[in-house]
Amino acid sequence: MPPGQAKKYGYDDQRRMPPGQAKKIFRDQDRDRFYAHYRRDADRWRGHRRPVFVPGQVIERTYYVQPVPRTYWVGVAPPPPPGYQYGYYEGYVVAYDPTTRVVADVLDLVSAVSGR
Repeated sequence: MPPGQAKKYGYDDQRRMPPGQAKKIFRDQDRDRFYAHYRRDADRWRGHRRPVFVPGQVIERTYYVQPVPRTYWVGVAPPPPPGYQYGYYEGYVVAYDPTTRVVADVLDLVSAVSGR
């Protein structure tokens, strides 16, 4: 959606980012830092089938996304955009809107392990 249309349809603030226009929230170094907190669980998912999360996608209601404790990301990663929060599910850390369950950004911690 072009920026002009995004504003026209009410997507002009961070809370209601249209799919495909969300800014990247996580930095490359954030993957290693979150992996340090979720290592045991992320290692467990290596080689198993998992869902795929993509920015702009809605997280299925059947998935229980655990909130990432604030202590895990303060000083480690930038804060989520207003109205968004960080969650963890099956080796993924996602920044998502808890009301709409739309994903803004994703860190795949299992692929970080596999890439070593």
